Amino acid sequence: MLRIATRRSALAQAQAFQTGRLLEQRTGTPFELVAMATSGDLAVDVPVGAVDVKGMFVDTIRRAVLDGECDLAVHSYKDLPSDPTPGLVIAAVPEREDPRDILISRAGYALATLPPTATVGTSSERRRLQLLRAAPGLQVLPIRGNLDTRLRKVADGEFDAVVVAYAGLRRLYSPPEARGLGPLDLPLKAAPLEPGECLSAAAQGAIAVECRADDDDTLARCRAIDHQPTRRTVTAERALLARFGGGCLAAVAALCRPTAAGALELIGMAGDPGRRRMVRRSWQGPYDRPVELGEGLADELRAALDG
Repeated sequence: MLRIATRRSALAQAQAFQTGRLLEQRTGTPFELVAMATSGDLAVDVPVGAVDVKGMFVDTIRRAVLDGECDLAVHSYKDLPSDPTPGLVIAAVPEREDPRDILISRAGYALATLPPTATVGTSSERRRLQLLRAAPGLQVLPIRGNLDTRLRKVADGEFDAVVVAYAGLRRLYSPPEARGLGPLDLPLKAAPLEPGECLSAAAQGAIAVECRADDDDTLARCRAIDHQPTRRTVTAERALLARFGGGCLAAVAALCRPTAAGALELIGMAGDPGRRRMVRRSWQGPYDRPVELGEGLADELRAALDG
């Protein structure tokens, strides 16, 4: 039996269940979910954009694995801090879901058809900067709550639209047998945002399966669900993020894909929200050197943003 640590939210449990079921299908090992609250879940008064918010949403889960209470943890990869945790390793990166952002509204707006002064909910500086570059008159406002709460705020008319991760939407509203909520029962319509409109966060749509570095048995089982193309592309994206630094004072996005020629293409965006300045660049590099690709593009973005 594999004990899988996860946050208590409906989305976190859905993606942990779907990952556990994939492990069970590939290895024949049954699993159970161990849902727990992190310090980020408990700190409801933490301001949107707090510096260490990402680490706050994985601390309890990682501690449970390190202490042997659970065998592995399932995370949204984009939520993991860039710095590794001693004693833990990324044991598997399953095949990635759709990495795009998606615009949710009652009227079925695309980004180009939003009313000029529409209210759009997002707490991401990355999204806010790109939305305002496309439509400077938008009222891009912070929004709190889990995914289904944010959608209900649109359905209730509190916002004209919200921008969320497409992957989260697909996982949360998967069939109930996959631990999802079933079809979305709200009068809402969705329009995916292409990378040219709103470049996604590094590792968005990817899952990170984390276990103890000395747990050879769990490591061996997790290899059955590791998807090398996803691991390579996500490694390049997170290398860019780690090298650039990110944090509250900068907005950073990255999306990497294999090319038909067997290389990697990495698109990166970095912005200064205070100056509403944003730069985008694209690089290609060898398939087996994703870290160098990410770090090199980060350096170019930094130079262009500061120039």
